[in-house]
Amino acid sequence: MAGIKALISLSFGGAVGLMFLMLGCALPQYNEYWPLFVLFFYTLSPIPYCIARRVVEDTDATSNACKELAIFLTTGIVVSAFGLPIVFARALLIRWGACALVLTGNTVIFATILGFFLVFGSNDDFSWQQW
Repeated sequence: MAGIKALISLSFGGAVGLMFLMLGCALPQYNEYWPLFVLFFYTLSPIPYCIARRVVEDTDATSNACKELAIFLTTGIVVSAFGLPIVFARALLIRWGACALVLTGNTVIFATILGFFLVFGSNDDFSWQQW
């Protein structure tokens, strides 16, 4: 039952994060849809870690080059997701208020993705690897 509560709270977090992203795009004073490009970063961020989990058999090792490379690539993707709205705001493609809303949405979405891997990442009977 705890897994269902975690899944519902994670889906609520994802919905709140996407709401902030959409508010940064669709409010009448902003009305620019350039920030939607961060959706690519949302879909790309878990891919390196998922690939590393499939390739490496022993995930309990203290140091693993494949896992560390995956974390490095994921960090680069997350930093790019936070940097893109700032670059858009500096280039005057979007306003700074929209940038703040998108950065808030980024924080919520990436916390939700991190929470998903913390809750469902263990190798027990209720794991995301079964999906």
